[in-house]
This record gives sequence, C-alpha cells and structure tokens, in this order.
Amino acid sequence: MPNPCQHLRAVVFDWAGTTIDFGSRAPTAVFQEIFRRQGIEVTEGQAREPMGRAKRDHIAAVAAMPSIAEAWEAKFGRPCEEADIDGMYEQFLPLQKETLKGHSRLIPGAAEAVDRCRAMGLKIGSTTGYTRELMEVVGADAAAQGYVPDCILTADDAPRGRPAPYLLFEVAERLDRYPMWTFVKVDDTPIGIEAGRNAGCWTVGVTRTGNGVGLSEAQMAEADESEVRERCEQAGRRLTAAGAHFLVESVAEIPELVERIDGMYDRGERPFEALG
Repeated sequence: MPNPCQHLRAVVFDWAGTTIDFGSRAPTAVFQEIFRRQGIEVTEGQAREPMGRAKRDHIAAVAAMPSIAEAWEAKFGRPCEEADIDGMYEQFLPLQKETLKGHSRLIPGAAEAVDRCRAMGLKIGSTTGYTRELMEVVGADAAAQGYVPDCILTADDAPRGRPAPYLLFEVAERLDRYPMWTFVKVDDTPIGIEAGRNAGCWTVGVTRTGNGVGLSEAQMAEADESEVRERCEQAGRRLTAAGAHFLVESVAEIPELVERIDGMYDRGERPFEALG
C-alpha cells in the first residue's frame, strides 16, 4: 500500500497517447482522410502537429499550414474558409467514431497506475480534445478494461479548448479539489502541457507512448531501438519547451513521480519557485 500524499490532491490524465491508444494513432489517419477527400494530401507529421486541440480547431490549424493553404488555393482558387472547415469537421466526427472502436485499448500499466494514485488519496480527472459523443465510445471501452476516472471533460465542456486552462478549472470544480498547484497534469502533447502550466498545475509530459513518437505497440516492437530513443528524445524536447516539469516514457511511471513531487514540499521546495 503506497503512502498517502500529504500535499497533492489530484492527477488529471489526457486520453489518446497517454492512457489509451498507444502512439495516438486513431486521430491521425482521420485528419489525413478528411483532407484527402478534398484532394489535399496531408502528411502524418502535419496531421499530428496540432494534436491536443479541440478537433475543429485542429482541422483549422492544419488548413492554415502554409503548404496546405497553398495547395488548397491552387485547387479551389480561394483560401480555405470557415464553411470548408465546418464541412470537414462534419465528416470527421463519424469517421473518428468508427475508428475509435479499434483504438481504445489501455496503454500497459495505465489502470494499475490510476489504482495506485487513488490509493494515495488522489482524485483522478481527465480531459480530452475529443467531443462528448466520441468519449461515450472511448469511456465505455476504457471502463470495460478497468479505467474509470472520477470525471471526464471534453472539448464540449469549456468555452475554449487547450492551451486555455478552462477544462482544468472545470475539473477542479467537479472534483472539489484546490488549489491548482496540488494538481498534476499528465499529457503527451505540447498544447496539453501548455494548458497545465496556464492552469498552475504540475505538468508531466509522456514520450514513448504518445503523439510525439507516434508508433503503435506493434510498430515499436519492430523498430530499431536507437530510432525509438531518438524519437522519444525529440518528443521530450518539444514537451519540455512547452513547459513540462517532468518527463516519463509511460503513464505507468506516474505513481513514483507523484510520490517524488509530494516529497518536494516536505523538503521546503515549492512548485514554480523550485522549477521556474
């Protein structure tokens, strides 16, 4: 039985790439497909770059990339407009819902890590760029595998998505836990880390299982370990640049890290004074 936390009060996990869907594979192919239907080719790297945003915002961010905007104007003779983004978003939702059915498997160690955090007296929150409708699929699949957060907040639950801190503030209200420096936000995207910093939380970036590396378990098993290591280091640099206080390769490492952070207070260290 782990020791109860004396200072921290909650952990807030992201979903794809953090607790489910090793490599955050589900959204990427769908973003590529909806642009392909418009006759515009989007690379996997371009599709992944805005990951963590609300999905309509994500589509708009891809459309605004210089090479994509140029290709769009060359094909249609005009810039991509709000109506175009709305149309792609309407296509995105049913495609993503179908894709999620095969991409909601828990990342190894996730359920056990959450159980250990709860045993330390921590509440478990979660936030996502998925909509409420999509999370009905994901949440049910996760529950069947033993993962049920104390609250699930989606892109529909705040006036603005990440990097705005509002979803995290709403989590604090739902969990009835405060202040925000007693929260640990765990995310595999830079924009999720930015949201955590904007809310005043501890932030932990996830590398190996996340969007920044982008490999499924099967792909990782076949990949050269030096290539995987380089991808993890690159992902870590982006997460650190976004403000991550700590990095882990997998959510399975979170309980030990939570204990470490909680112990910092006993040594007289403070979150943002200590780490800048």
